Amino acid sequence: MTSPATTAPRRRTQGGPHLGALAIVFAALFLLGLVLSTILAGGKPYPSPFGDEAGILAYFRDNPDPVRIGGALQFAAAVPLAIYAATASARLHQLGIRVPGATIALAGGLLASGFLALSGLVGWVLGRPELHAEPALVRALQLLNFAAGGVGHIVPLGLLLAGIAVPGLLARLLPAWLAWAGLVIAGIAELSTFALLVDGAAYLLPVARFTAFVWLIVAGFRLPRQRARSEV
Repeated sequence: MTSPATTAPRRRTQGGPHLGALAIVFAALFLLGLVLSTILAGGKPYPSPFGDEAGILAYFRDNPDPVRIGGALQFAAAVPLAIYAATASARLHQLGIRVPGATIALAGGLLASGFLALSGLVGWVLGRPELHAEPALVRALQLLNFAAGGVGHIVPLGLLLAGIAVPGLLARLLPAWLAWAGLVIAGIAELSTFALLVDGAAYLLPVARFTAFVWLIVAGFRLPRQRARSEV
C-alpha cells in the first residue's frame, strides 16, 4: 500500500503547468510582439488592412525587421496558449467535469493557437524583402494575416473561455462573477465573426482579445486543482 505522504506529491504534479503563469506568458509574448515591432518601426503601428494601400505597402517595405520580429513573437505566443488549453481541459476532467465543456475548451484553444501560429508565420513572410516587389501578393498575405490572427483566432478563443466558464459556473469551480464575465467575453468573441462581412465590426476583435487575456489569467489562478470533499 502507498501511504498518504507518498501520494500527496503525486497528486500535486498531476495538475500540470500553472494556468495563470501560462496565460501571463501567452499575453506577454503577444503584447511584446505588438510593442516591440511598433518601437522598432519608429512608432508606426502595424497597418490596418482597411487602410490606404500605398501606406500599407510602404510600411512593409520600410520595416521588414519589425514585421518579422512581430510575426515570430506572435507565433511564439501560440505555444503557451495550446498548453493552456490542454492543461485546462485535463484539469476540468480531473475535477470530475464530464460535460462537453472541457472538450470544447480544448478544441477552441487548439484552434485559436493554430490560427495565431498561422498568422505569425504569415507575418514573418510579410517581412521578407524579396516579397515587396509584388504588391498584390503583399496585400493578399496581409489579409490572410488579419483573417487568421483576427477572426480565425478570436472566435475559437471565445470557445476556450466558454468551455471553462460554463462548467466553472455550473460546478461552482469559479466565482459566479468570473464565470459570467467569461461568457460575456466569449459572446463578444463569437460576434466578431461579423468582421468578415462588415468592416466596422472589426472593433470587436481587440475588445475580445484584450479582455480574454485578463480573463484567462484570472481564471488560471482561480480554477482549483481539486474539488473540496463537500463538492464531490
